[in-house]
Amino acid sequence: MSSEQNPAPDTAGAPASAGPRPRRLTYAAALTALEGVALVIGGVWILVLGLTGAPDDRRQAVTGGITLLVLALLPLLAARGLLLRRGWSRGPAVITQLMALPVAYNLLQADSMAIPGGIALAVVAVAALVLLVSPATTRALGIKGPGRAE
Repeated sequence: MSSEQNPAPDTAGAPASAGPRPRRLTYAAALTALEGVALVIGGVWILVLGLTGAPDDRRQAVTGGITLLVLALLPLLAARGLLLRRGWSRGPAVITQLMALPVAYNLLQADSMAIPGGIALAVVAVAALVLLVSPATTRALGIKGPGRAE
């Protein structure tokens, strides 16, 4: 097999470009990580309330908390990949933002203190999406458009 098909171990996983990481990529990673941390905090909070409080359904509270903790892995891993300039990481980061938009919409429909949370989530998701699809981010991650293979 040729070295083109099997890159040397020291070059595998190297950053897509040698220059400094663009600010847009760093900001996108930060926003994605922020969403992951929020999911971890929410999951721990629901889990603790489910185990120590008196929820209507303890099993449902524990399951909800664990689910949020598992869901937090997607944005946290994507944020790490973005910081390390891994091309694969943009997909999970975009998926995270797309999943956040319906959640934000539902929070905005509530007649409660959830409305400010919905506004904040919507702003973060839209801002992260804009940053993730920017040309600077795409170049930094080494993502090529359709028909632009080397």
